[in-house]
Amino acid sequence: MSRVDSQARSTARANAVADSGGVMSHRQIMFVIYGLMAGMFLSALDQTVVGTSIRTIADDLNGLSEQAWVTTAYLIVSTIATPIYGKLSDIFGRRPLFIFAISIFLAGSVASGFATSIFELSLFRAFQGLGAGGLMALPLAIMGDMLAPRERAKYQGYFLAVFGISSVIGPLIGGLFAGTPEILFIAGWRWVFLINLPIGAIALVIVMSFLHLPKKSVNRSVRIDWWGAAAVIVTVGTLLLVAEQGRSWGWMSPAAIVSYVVVALGIAAFILVERRMGDDALIPLKLFRSSTFSMATVLGILVGFGMFGALSTIPLYLQLVKGSTPTESGFQLLPMILGLMISSIVSGQLISRTGKYRIFPTLGTAFMAVGFFLFTFITADTPIWFVMLGMLAVGLGLGQLMQTLTIASQNSVGARDIGVATSSSTFFRQIGGTLGVAVLFSVLFSRIPDTLAAAFSDSKLLTALKAATDPTTTAGQAVLADPNNKQILGILADPSQIGTALDGNTSFLTTSDPALAAPFLHGFADATVSGFWVSLIVVLVAFVLSLFLKATPLREKSALQEVAEADAAVLAQSAAATTGAQIAPDTRPDTK
Repeated sequence: MSRVDSQARSTARANAVADSGGVMSHRQIMFVIYGLMAGMFLSALDQTVVGTSIRTIADDLNGLSEQAWVTTAYLIVSTIATPIYGKLSDIFGRRPLFIFAISIFLAGSVASGFATSIFELSLFRAFQGLGAGGLMALPLAIMGDMLAPRERAKYQGYFLAVFGISSVIGPLIGGLFAGTPEILFIAGWRWVFLINLPIGAIALVIVMSFLHLPKKSVNRSVRIDWWGAAAVIVTVGTLLLVAEQGRSWGWMSPAAIVSYVVVALGIAAFILVERRMGDDALIPLKLFRSSTFSMATVLGILVGFGMFGALSTIPLYLQLVKGSTPTESGFQLLPMILGLMISSIVSGQLISRTGKYRIFPTLGTAFMAVGFFLFTFITADTPIWFVMLGMLAVGLGLGQLMQTLTIASQNSVGARDIGVATSSSTFFRQIGGTLGVAVLFSVLFSRIPDTLAAAFSDSKLLTALKAATDPTTTAGQAVLADPNNKQILGILADPSQIGTALDGNTSFLTTSDPALAAPFLHGFADATVSGFWVSLIVVLVAFVLSLFLKATPLREKSALQEVAEADAAVLAQSAAATTGAQIAPDTRPDTK
């Protein structure tokens, strides 16, 4: 009985929104936003909380060499699922798909929390990623339904705040759980996944109670693009797989070459399938007829490249070169997060008041370029405040770009294509981010042997190294006898090991004598700068392209209002036609 009453109340609330012409009150909007933020927080937190705990997890499950699959499986499935959720939500509605995504994510979290091997954990993380794809794509699509583009910018700052908060507290929570042997009779690291349960429960309650949108009205038969989905799965899965594993395979290895061929064939097949499916396509090709959507998509890929590249390489520099703990590096990222939040709120308010957004992609890419340019001056001795200054600039740029590009994509399509446009925008940005991480890490580790060789040729560093290990001095004898220096002394004794010393466990750098570790730190810092140069070039390309972005005027009505008005117009035309047919015999001229 209660279930029937709940469904009745849900239908009544959805009808109330429809009867109001698709206009929702501020109170209704805020309640929905709380639920959407909780759902997005689940996905965003899960991307950061695992990073600082993965070593403990892998040690406990005896699978350190396979731990990369825990992240790769989640990333591949969540990225592939993103456009599928967007298209299905356009057909069947956002609410049921969002509830489904949260439920799948929570089920995957429970399974991951009780995994008994690294293989099981990777499999359960893939299942969890199936829900994460919806948690990232659907909230922005729902926002596109509820709010007109001008108003949307004002509220989307909340979502960027969620992203920022999760980026800061994720490493803290992961480190806390991983460092605690047991919580409530369960191993501490398992709570990295189980913590999702109370957050997800809150999100489910809010969404089921307050997210009531009118049912989708479909005036024609709809085909499900199964072949398009299959092409996306094969193409993107292979692309992300080679991007993640190419460095260990070898970029020109047989496995990598086969992957390139599969990706090329998959792209060709996808285009052919989508052309035949027309409006029913998973990612309709008609979206790309809009120059605004096409340019926003390209910019999203480039921005994703720079954003995820920065979020992956900067913490590594802080931890390895500056000796920061995972928790400390999380706090040191605060300037980037604060810059992102400040610029997103300010730009959102300005867009809401003026209805103009053309300047923000250009300003955003310019700020990012300044930040990466500052990063190119980083060395092992660079003070932390200088690094934070670059992070602030990158954050100020990202805050102007992330929501603006999403708004531009949503505003360039019809009201009924909001979901697929939003998910496509997120989908391509995630692909750009994955490629960014893969490319930058490839550049980083390919440069390390050369930069280490250069560091060990530096006369200043060599002089300090020889003085520290001089067996004729008391200090040198102490350094040589210190067990904390055993591993690094072994590497120094065999020059052939120096080039690969940073490929594995680098914890010896934090315990070794500073003079012994200095050449390694300088070599790693110099290699990191090579990656920052690549990011700078990519962002500069984005800056040039942003000059050609056509900013169409923002619509004054939400997608719900536009759909409601369109449906009302269809009903009015139908009623007029019916009435005309009924009175036609009575309005003919009298022939008597």
